[in-house]
Amino acid sequence: MPRCNRNGCRKEFVQGSSEPCNYHPGAPIFHEGLKSWSCCSGTNKPVLNFDEFMSIPGCTQADLHSENAPQPEVQKAQATSSRLTTVESRSGTEVYTTVGADQAAQAPPRVAPPTQPIPVVEEEDDLSVPVAPGTVCKRKGCGVAFVSDEANRLGNGEGTVCVYHPKPPIFREGSKGYLCCKRRVLEFEEFLKIQGCKTGKHLFAPKTRESAVRLGQESEEMATCRIDHYQTPHEVHVSVFGKQVDKERSTVKFDTHSVILDLYLPGPKRFHRALDLFGPIDPDHSSFLILNTKVELNLKKQDSRSWPVLEKPTRELGSINLTFGVGGRTGTVGAKEVVLDDANKARADREVINND
Repeated sequence: MPRCNRNGCRKEFVQGSSEPCNYHPGAPIFHEGLKSWSCCSGTNKPVLNFDEFMSIPGCTQADLHSENAPQPEVQKAQATSSRLTTVESRSGTEVYTTVGADQAAQAPPRVAPPTQPIPVVEEEDDLSVPVAPGTVCKRKGCGVAFVSDEANRLGNGEGTVCVYHPKPPIFREGSKGYLCCKRRVLEFEEFLKIQGCKTGKHLFAPKTRESAVRLGQESEEMATCRIDHYQTPHEVHVSVFGKQVDKERSTVKFDTHSVILDLYLPGPKRFHRALDLFGPIDPDHSSFLILNTKVELNLKKQDSRSWPVLEKPTRELGSINLTFGVGGRTGTVGAKEVVLDDANKARADREVINND
């Protein structure tokens, strides 16, 4: 079947089908590790992970799919006296560099010293999980759509062979490619066409960590995450710092006096902790948000008293005068402004009068 070539869609379709196409009419933007689309960067925030970038839903709808739709023009940088050249490093990787016309005949380009390769742990397909027809292989650079177990998962037939990239993509100084092979291109469309450099089995339903641990194929490692917080008179904002938390499997449970965190991190790592809160909260009006680098908790207080600490202490803290927001003594990281409760506000007003 033909495949739609619009960015954000890339689905196989039947000729004459009336299925609408959701796509991105703008060009991709890669800047300092962040990835977004120029047509909806204000609506869909930039992301760090390439898979998250490719899964950003299309912001525009067309009546029909197309395999020959015109591609958006990427804004070109102004021409200068420098020119783009490619050199091959000692490790065999093609490196793009900009060399001025008057410098081309001078010293050879600097080559980074070879680094120790990082072992890649590849996911395996869970053959016990049923797959819906049309599901696309999750390995980078493959793009094969699932037909049946016999055609794509079982045996050694032609349809079971997956040609893919085992390592993540790399975007640097305008060039695009994969860490596992040395080809680099400038255009995003050409990057999507880079053929895989490794053959193996397709990945339609990755094995979950629970099944791998249960079968003894992987040992789970309990991790630690840094926790910061700040407060206002009516809320406590908590940041749990952990990169690429699995949104599907991680849970946050709110109770009147506690919060239970169960976060799944990349690899076999897992963060589990129960916070015994200093004061009571309203579980129904408390919420959380999983971001790419952290998990944000918004705890709704049942009263407006200040919390000198996030968790209930095991000993007497004594007399503590706590200011809400950035001026507080404890738990103020991330606040945007100083917010005082009534008692501290009255004290601040008296100090201003006395100083006058």
